[in-house]
Amino acid sequence: MAERETINGNPVTEEQISAWADEAEAGFDVERLKMRGRGRPGRGAEPSQVVALRLTVEEIADLDARAKREGKSRSDVIREALASA
Repeated sequence: MAERETINGNPVTEEQISAWADEAEAGFDVERLKMRGRGRPGRGAEPSQVVALRLTVEEIADLDARAKREGKSRSDVIREALASA
């Protein structure tokens, strides 16, 4: 394997690939895999999608001002605006 293959900056070895293959062949505990671990909490039964949104400097300033005034995140303000539309 080429030395440039890394995960988080760590080289991936043939031994690691073999261990992953053995683990996959043995099978996985699906219920354990479904358990949420680190990361952001879910917002519902289905995975959320990230949507890119282009805003002007003025729109961002307005959004940030409202979020600060209401003690909310940018995302919360945008979601509430969409829900009320």
